[in-house]
Amino acid sequence: MLKEKISGFIDEIRSINGVEGCALVSKDGIMIGKYFTKEISDKWFAAMSASVLASAESAASIINIRPPIQVVIHAKEGKIMITDAGERLLITTILNPTMDESIIAHDVNQIAARIEGEL
Repeated sequence: MLKEKISGFIDEIRSINGVEGCALVSKDGIMIGKYFTKEISDKWFAAMSASVLASAESAASIINIRPPIQVVIHAKEGKIMITDAGERLLITTILNPTMDESIIAHDVNQIAARIEGEL
């Protein structure tokens, strides 16, 4: 049952216009579910995704602001969006570089809220 829920969330995330790949990752850096069109190192990608969000949370704490719910990395070839999905999980999405991430973020945030409540 849990595998089906995870698979359903991955399918829902990857169906968002502009999402080229996605992963559901534990906050300690373990890959829970994924969809990528290219071969990647799951272990490293999950660990680095968790590390980026944790680093952003630490930086926010230092300046006394709430932890971020999302971090976006802009690169020439694409964008990576890491979204908090509750106490234990995060969503990492690979975005088409021509897409406006604010539109995608809205949909991803809604899914993250459901993940937080269900997983």
